[in-house]
Amino acid sequence: MAQIRLRKWREDDAPVVLRAFRAPDLRRQSSWPVVTPQDAVGWIASWEGAGHAFAVTLDGRVVGNVAVTRIDHHDTGWVSYWTVPEARGRGIAASATDELARWAFGERGLHRLELGHRLDNPASCRVAVKAGFLPQGVERGKLHHDGARHDIERHTRLATDPPA
Repeated sequence: MAQIRLRKWREDDAPVVLRAFRAPDLRRQSSWPVVTPQDAVGWIASWEGAGHAFAVTLDGRVVGNVAVTRIDHHDTGWVSYWTVPEARGRGIAASATDELARWAFGERGLHRLELGHRLDNPASCRVAVKAGFLPQGVERGKLHHDGARHDIERHTRLATDPPA
């Protein structure tokens, strides 16, 4: 069975980041355009001090990202994840998100993790549910992408919830 692991991002991971953000769905989710190798290096560097981001590796090869950011004084954090297109549909994102949650609860001492996905992204919903995040409701008009407003479904996982 393939080994999924989380590790710190490194500058030499930039080619994977650049390739990942060529996928249309990831391109619109980036805070800024990642179109050059320098942009990819900047994306990796941008995590410093912004939270905890980890490269997701499959048998040593980087295939995605999981992160917890916006950690507040209530010990709550915001989770995000993505995988490169060729790694999707194999449970990698769900396993990595579950591992991130266990790390955030055990090592970082967080109590609540939140995430949201567009309603038109059922794959992301499956990742959240498989990683042990329970649906909490729909937030109307929360995101603005490509000139349109999008509803999101919020999911949460508590440190006291049963394992995924």
